Amino acid sequence: MGFDAIWISPYIDNLDQGYHGYWGRNWEEVNSNFGTEDDLKNLVNAAHDKGMYVMLDVVANHAAPIGDDFSQIYPLNKQEHYHNDCDIQDWGNQQQVENCRLAGLPDFSQQNDYVKGYLKDWIKNTVSKFGFDGIRIDTIPEVPKDFWSEYTASAGVFQMGECFNGFSDYVADYQHHVDGLFNYPMYYTIKDVFGSQKSMYNIRSRWDEENAVFVDMDALGIFVDNHDNARFLNQFND
Repeated sequence: MGFDAIWISPYIDNLDQGYHGYWGRNWEEVNSNFGTEDDLKNLVNAAHDKGMYVMLDVVANHAAPIGDDFSQIYPLNKQEHYHNDCDIQDWGNQQQVENCRLAGLPDFSQQNDYVKGYLKDWIKNTVSKFGFDGIRIDTIPEVPKDFWSEYTASAGVFQMGECFNGFSDYVADYQHHVDGLFNYPMYYTIKDVFGSQKSMYNIRSRWDEENAVFVDMDALGIFVDNHDNARFLNQFND
């Protein structure tokens, strides 16, 4: 089909109904609905045999929606491992974005030495064990930037971060801590141009704007839709 890399869902054990992989329950177990550790190793090896890369989706911001019953999570199972129970209400308040819950998901406290150390060790060991070539990092803005610098260094492979935001300068600053980012600002411009019939010059203007603030334009991921947004043809069926 022409592609040379695949991006797979988080593989860790999830809370029931967490089919998507973002409701992590046990960081030391493989989601039995996906298979076994050996199945995952075989997948990566088979891809490599075909000259293809494998990128793993990872979460370091939150755990499954278990309220405040942290005993359901392993090994981050203590209240001190999490920020206080509050929900993100104001996306313009960075302190709130980084320390409160996204959609009610218990928010890891990366300021806790055990949490920070565990997450860094986990990504290092996971990449080494399975031979992943890169990682896609979920919920980039919800975690302090200095943590990402340490986390990505521990991973030791290419990273693509999800910074779900339409402002170029806001997204660009994270490229000082993560190799690449999905180009959400351009995503919104693409929708305007091809979906709402705005001027094609908007793409040029956005590109010039981004070129002035991003560290490496070539490391940005261009997309027209994804699993977090309505598909393009669902919104614009002409």
